[in-house]
Amino acid sequence: MTSVSSVPRLVIAAPSSGSGKTTVATGLMAAFAARGLAVSPHKVGPDYIDPGYHALATGRVGRNLDAYLCGPELIGPLFAHGARGCDVAVVEGVMGMFDGAAGEGELASTAHVAKLLRAPVVLVVDASSQSRTVAALVHGFASFDPEVRVAGVLLNKVASDRHEELLRDALDQAGVPVLGVLRRAPQVDTPSRHLGLVPVAERQSAAVEAVAAMAAQVERGCDLDALMGLARGAGALPFGEWEPPTVTVERRAVVAVAGGSAFTFSYAEHAELLTAAGAEVVPFDPLRDEQLPDGTSGLVIGGGFPEVYAAELSANEPLRKAVTALAESGAPVAAECAGLLYLCRELDGKPMCGVIDAAARMSERLTLGYRDAVAVGDSVLAPAGTRMRGHEFHRTVVEPAAGTAPAWGVRAPERRVEGFVQRGVHASYLHTHWASEPGVARRFVERCRTS
Repeated sequence: MTSVSSVPRLVIAAPSSGSGKTTVATGLMAAFAARGLAVSPHKVGPDYIDPGYHALATGRVGRNLDAYLCGPELIGPLFAHGARGCDVAVVEGVMGMFDGAAGEGELASTAHVAKLLRAPVVLVVDASSQSRTVAALVHGFASFDPEVRVAGVLLNKVASDRHEELLRDALDQAGVPVLGVLRRAPQVDTPSRHLGLVPVAERQSAAVEAVAAMAAQVERGCDLDALMGLARGAGALPFGEWEPPTVTVERRAVVAVAGGSAFTFSYAEHAELLTAAGAEVVPFDPLRDEQLPDGTSGLVIGGGFPEVYAAELSANEPLRKAVTALAESGAPVAAECAGLLYLCRELDGKPMCGVIDAAARMSERLTLGYRDAVAVGDSVLAPAGTRMRGHEFHRTVVEPAAGTAPAWGVRAPERRVEGFVQRGVHASYLHTHWASEPGVARRFVERCRTS
C-alpha cells in the first residue's frame, strides 16, 4: 500500500432509511462536480444501485465501503484508492446512522465507517412531521457516540418558510449548525421496485434528469461553501492506499463480464483485481450481444434484475448457447445471484442457459442479510475451506438450492449449503467482495489461462 495525502471528505448520514440520504448525497456530488471539482463517490454497505446514481453525478465509478464484507482494516485503504487525485469525497451512509450488521454492534454502520475515515458527518433529517422535536433528535445523534463528529444538519422535506423558522430556532439550542434546508420536491424522487431504486442503466435519460434535479435542489438549499470547508477540515488520512496485487503474464486471458440493463451489480474493484491478475476484461450485454467477446476464456456474471428481462434474455438464444458451450468446455464461469438465475434451466418458465439443472422463479419472500460462508469444495474461485463474508439480496428462489457439489456452506441465519460447483462453474446467490480475498481473482484468471 502506498501513502496518500489528505482527501477532503464528508459522510452523509440520517436517523433512518427514507430520510433523503441518496437525494442529498447524489445532489451534493453533482453540485460539487458542477463547480469543476473532481468528486469521489462512495456508499457505505453492500448496495449496488446508489453507486450508479453517484457515478452519473460525478463521472467517476461509484465505490462501496463495507466493513463487514471487507473487514474494517480495508475501509480506509479502499477509500484512499477510490479517492486518489480527487478534490473531495462524499460518502453516502446506509440505513440509520448507527445501524450495521445485525447482532454485530456498530460493525458496518455509517457511524463505524465515519470513525474509520475520521470524517465529519452531516445528518440529513426528514423534518416533515416535526418542529421543536428536531433539536432533541439531533442532540441525541450528536451525543450518542463521542467518537462520531456530527458537524452539521441538512433539513429535508421542509414545508414552508414558517416551518423552516421553527426548525432553525429549535436547532439553535442543539449546538449543531444547519447547513442546508431542502423543500419537498417530487421531481427528485427516483422510482423503486422490489429490491430498491431502479438502476441507472434502466432509466437512462430519466436518471440524468433526476440527478440534475437533485443537484439543483442542493445548490439552492445548501451552503456548499460551508460543506466544502467542513470536508477540508477532516484532516490527514491515517492509512495507505489499497492496490490490487499485480501478476506479470505474457498473454492476457480474455474475461467477459456481463453488463447492460439486466446485470448492473458489480463492485468496481473486481474488474481491477481481474486486470491486475492478468485478465483483459471485456464487457458484453446479454440482452443485445449474440456472441461472447472474441477469445473469451472466462466469464463473470454478476447481480442485477434478470427477472425483469427474462423474456428478452430467453429470446437471445445464440448467446445462451454460447454461454452453455463455454461452460461445457470447462472454462471458468463465476456467477452471483442474477448470474446464477441466468445459468439455470429456466427463470419464471422462460428458458435460460441450462448450465445448471435447476429452476428459478420469483417469490413473495425477500431474502436479505450478511452471511458468513466457507467454500465446501475446490472451485475456480477458491480452495475448499476458504472463508468469505457475503451478502444476499433477492426475491427469487432456485430449486434445488444447491447441487451435489455446493458452492458455500452458510452459517447464518441457519446452517445450510447453497450454490453449485461443476467443472469450471461457480454459481451462488452470495455476493462477495473480492478485495477481501485477492486470491479469488488470481485463481480465476490463472484457471482462464490454463483451462
